[in-house]
Amino acid sequence: MAADERSSILVVEDEESLADSVRYNLEREGYAVEIARDGRAALERFRHGPPALVLLDLMLPEVSGLDVCRTIRSTSTVPIIMLTAKDAEADRVAGLEIGAHTADGEDEVLESGPVRLDLGRHEAWVRHEPVTFPPKEFDLLETFLRREGRLLTREFLIDEIWGSDYFGDTKTLDVHVKRIRKKVEADPHQPVHLVTVRGLGYKFVP
Repeated sequence: MAADERSSILVVEDEESLADSVRYNLEREGYAVEIARDGRAALERFRHGPPALVLLDLMLPEVSGLDVCRTIRSTSTVPIIMLTAKDAEADRVAGLEIGAHTADGEDEVLESGPVRLDLGRHEAWVRHEPVTFPPKEFDLLETFLRREGRLLTREFLIDEIWGSDYFGDTKTLDVHVKRIRKKVEADPHQPVHLVTVRGLGYKFVP
């Protein structure tokens, strides 16, 4: 991202002095900078045209930084850098898990076990054969592949795929997992890749 291209940077920060300081230093380097003082304003600005980079504070009024990050990441791979004074490990981990640390390229490919996902083209292969996954199944499979071998709780998966404001039947997750198994597992009744951790959640084993 070269400064002479006047790359647009969105700074989401409600502390005026910090936001102005960041703006001053970035504009000195030739970047075009816009400031949003709260999460709702940030999302409205983003919908009018994604910037090249988002500098995002976790502690925001209206809509939290984590929810802003989650919403942006659901539709865009724009780089997001967290600016926060929060020390809690849970907050740092949450930011990482919803994509604050990565600027996924359009051509990124994930592979694990028999599965290969081309994220940019939204295409999937299982054992070298093309397989169609509807959006939610694809998103779930991507989440599993990005965290292969790790236990993902039901609560995390529902929040990650359906959002923190989802209040529907939690069995929806189980139905989607069952459908994925039918396409991924050699024997869906005895899964060896997408396995259940009883009472806790699921994990993807390569």
